[in-house]
Amino acid sequence: MTPAELDLMNNDVVDQATALPAWVQSNLDVLIGVPLRILLIVVVALIVRALARRAISRLMERVLRPGEDRNGQRRPARGPAVLQRDPARADERRQQRAKTLGSVLSSFATIVIVVTAMAMVLGEIGIALGPLLASAGVVGLAIGFGAQSLVADYLSGLLIMAEDQYGVGDVVDLGEAVGEVENVGLRLTQVRDINGGLWHIRNGEIQRVRNDSQGWARAVLDVSVAYESDLEKVYAVLEQTGRELREDPEFGKFFLEDPTVWGVQSLDADGVVVRLAAKTVPLEQWGVTRELRRRVKIALDAAGIEIPFPQRTVWMRSGDGSTV
Repeated sequence: MTPAELDLMNNDVVDQATALPAWVQSNLDVLIGVPLRILLIVVVALIVRALARRAISRLMERVLRPGEDRNGQRRPARGPAVLQRDPARADERRQQRAKTLGSVLSSFATIVIVVTAMAMVLGEIGIALGPLLASAGVVGLAIGFGAQSLVADYLSGLLIMAEDQYGVGDVVDLGEAVGEVENVGLRLTQVRDINGGLWHIRNGEIQRVRNDSQGWARAVLDVSVAYESDLEKVYAVLEQTGRELREDPEFGKFFLEDPTVWGVQSLDADGVVVRLAAKTVPLEQWGVTRELRRRVKIALDAAGIEIPFPQRTVWMRSGDGSTV
């Protein structure tokens, strides 16, 4: 090989050696900068997700647990009095609500963080996000129209749990379904009626709720007496009967205040209706009303006060055309 050929070969090797660092330098951002930025996005997303889950857990614990009043005493949470008297059941109910709500909020936060991180990563890679977002928007719109009832069910279930409108063990009136709540989910509520039937109600279809288990209840008894009866005597008999029932060891624990006579409720065709009412603990108003009805009947009979019965006048035509 001649000296000229050797010089040419050496020059080619030098050019290749100098060209490689120049290519690396020109593509340094692609080789190092992009992976580092993607790694940073992933790390920040993981940190934000962990902080969000921790914040949601603390929020659920703070919102769902009973607070304290100004004197530092433990303030009872909302819910049926039977749960307030049974701390184990109350804690179980709060834990179920906290677990469900925390799981939903954590999943929602995770989806938002993951989608945001993926969009940022795709942007770093160089993939255009405009067509992807447009396609996702069309697909989401179609799914939203097709599953709007399902979305409404889940949102309603989330609000029911967050507001503690009712829970397992409550006696509620949801329209046609009236009975005891056996299960509350994000999509369905299960209610066992008085006949033993189990109702499955979609949460999105619940328009109003009557909860007979929260706070307190009232036993209401309407008593019909004859028009000839002395109302002052009737009032005295009813009040005395109510006081005796409250002093009874078996039923007295269900009363929150003394039974009171509200007065004349209506003037019917068969008699005068007088109303007696008593404030009771939840779910005991029906038993108290039944016992009040039994004792009022005995007391009115003993006092000689007539309880009228429906009277009907029957007209009969005889053979000669006269009526009797």
